[in-house]
Amino acid sequence: MAWRSLLPWRCGCCVRSAGGEGRYITFIIDPLQYVSLTKLNKYLEFEEFADNISSRIFNYPSILKGNFPDLSENVHRNYQYLKGKSLDALSDSMIKNLQCIFKKRFSQATDWETEKMNKFCFSVMFEASFITLYGRDPSADGHNVVDAIGDKFTKFDANFSYLAANIPIELLGSTKRIREELIHYFLPNNTSKLLGVSEVIQARKDLFEMYEVLGDYDKAAHHFTFMWASVGNTIPAIFWTTYYLLRHPEALAVVRDEIDHLLQSTGQETGLGYSIRLTREQLDNLVYLESALNESLRLCSSSMNIRIAKEDFAFKLEGNQEVSLRKGDFIVIYPPILHMDPEVYEDPKKYKFDRYVENGKKKTTFYKQGKKLKYFLMPFGSGSSICPGRFFAMIEIKQFLVLLLTYFDIEVVGEKEVGHDKSRLGLGILLPDSDIDFRYRLRPAPKARPPPSSEARCL
Repeated sequence: MAWRSLLPWRCGCCVRSAGGEGRYITFIIDPLQYVSLTKLNKYLEFEEFADNISSRIFNYPSILKGNFPDLSENVHRNYQYLKGKSLDALSDSMIKNLQCIFKKRFSQATDWETEKMNKFCFSVMFEASFITLYGRDPSADGHNVVDAIGDKFTKFDANFSYLAANIPIELLGSTKRIREELIHYFLPNNTSKLLGVSEVIQARKDLFEMYEVLGDYDKAAHHFTFMWASVGNTIPAIFWTTYYLLRHPEALAVVRDEIDHLLQSTGQETGLGYSIRLTREQLDNLVYLESALNESLRLCSSSMNIRIAKEDFAFKLEGNQEVSLRKGDFIVIYPPILHMDPEVYEDPKKYKFDRYVENGKKKTTFYKQGKKLKYFLMPFGSGSSICPGRFFAMIEIKQFLVLLLTYFDIEVVGEKEVGHDKSRLGLGILLPDSDIDFRYRLRPAPKARPPPSSEARCL
């Protein structure tokens, strides 16, 4: 489908644009209409659209059109392992792995060391995410997953927007070869060697084994898809949250003080060798950290919420208006319109780390035209397309920041500003258009006694 700039029809609630193949794309621009759209599941679909794009990008057979009875339903059922007790176990494993990586790589950083911030965030989080989900190679002998596939992953990710736009992969240089190499890394004979696989990944492995028509390459492609989904937006979100905090020292001071207070109140030592454990509830109570994270997401998230009409119907709007949709027409919510609406967010282009805090508690009431909005922040999508890993994503971003701000003094080097890479518009968290230098050193431990050797033990 080709997009045009032509806007032949407009009202106060939505904009309609002419598309290719005789289709229309209707953008819902009034956030008060979002609730009405979520009630139209009878007439709208997303799953087939997502399956077509994902199977094309990651090179596995369509799970809806192939001979895979109930595979789609079973894959979605597998997301239960990203909630409840399974989420607690996953989160506990993540913070342990993050601490091991920080200890292994940075325990000697007593003097200032300078690195590229985005590269730093990627190397730590990619390794921690892989180990947490897929397990650790016992024979690696210091060789981490970033060394093995990190650079290839970055190169593939750089062309993700072109693949999503249906640009033939053959026109994207070495991207096809890189994709095959990444998929091969997830072949069963490779991942079977890893120890400590997470519950969610083990369940996916068991599920794929039930389908004999799925070849090893297809299974590996599904695992690569899951890995990309786990870090493709989380890592840039970590970069932006860190970047905005360092660019606003008053925000950094408040967030760091909140974290220090929590750790002190729970009697936890904070030196790099000590083990820090935080429950979901404790992380949830870090209201200024969460507000700073949400404000970063407001400024850098760019996902489109897309639905396709399954049949002809009329979408009724406020003010006795309606939009006639035909089968195959697209209807789209583009949350950045909401996120940058000055009626919803005062001075929306400005970073305000405490925008989501009111009287020391989380602020969840925002208004449009005097009416309370049900949807005021939408970085994870909505309805049937909402990110199933959103809870884990929020937890691991908070864990990374808690450890980073607890272990290190950090600051930006120079006055360079980083902008958004607009090539990812509509596809998730925007990437930075360049990297930036920052420096870090270990914070002095509050107590001089050495940490117990049994804590924060890394395999």
